[in-house]
Amino acid sequence: DGTLSGWGDNGKGQTTIPANLTNAIAIAGYVHSLALKADGTVGAWAGQNMGETNVPAGLSNIVAITAARSPHSLALKSDGTVAAWGGYLGETNVPVDLTNVVAIAAGEGYDLALKADGTMTTWGNYAPAVPISLTNVVAIAAGWGHDLALLANGTALAWGDNTYGQTSVPIGLTNVVAIAAGDMHNLALLANGTAVAWGYNNAGQTNVPTGLTNVIGISAGAYHSLAMVGSGPPV
Repeated sequence: DGTLSGWGDNGKGQTTIPANLTNAIAIAGYVHSLALKADGTVGAWAGQNMGETNVPAGLSNIVAITAARSPHSLALKSDGTVAAWGGYLGETNVPVDLTNVVAIAAGEGYDLALKADGTMTTWGNYAPAVPISLTNVVAIAAGWGHDLALLANGTALAWGDNTYGQTSVPIGLTNVVAIAAGDMHNLALLANGTAVAWGYNNAGQTNVPTGLTNVIGISAGAYHSLAMVGSGPPV
């Protein structure tokens, strides 16, 4: 029915849902929280008072949202342009000529945008340089100093900080249909419903449970991983 529930750490009020927030169709959060409403507007609350919840006046026609630790917020508009607010590391300096965007990702101190032609654009003070020859990208994910891309041929490519092996994509990894990036680890969902993980493993976040199958969705937190199990196509 478009209502929200929140739980966990509420030190910044991030799980205290505003009473007037209804008709939500998507959510995002880190230390602050965002909700995309059915009318294409965005609600924001909690956070660290760095402007990350100051949704720009008149912002509308939004089709995707993401929230980052920096802290800042990012929104994709239906016309293929991007809006950003909050932060203090250049994350809101969206290139003025950026258009035809089909997906967005927020990293630590930077942002990524995937364009309709399969190329990417990045900005912010700590943005890892996108490989020059990288094309045919169909999905993107941003971590803490590293990035991950899913290519049209079902392979994955990662670049940036590799201190914990987070950009060392497992040899032979193919048939990937979805990706996710945590702070310093990555996840890949395969077409056969299994999951692969690599990178930092201080809390067991890359220890995929033995026998895990029928996975249709994945998500990576700072030091934990999630898989949604069910039937049907990946979501």
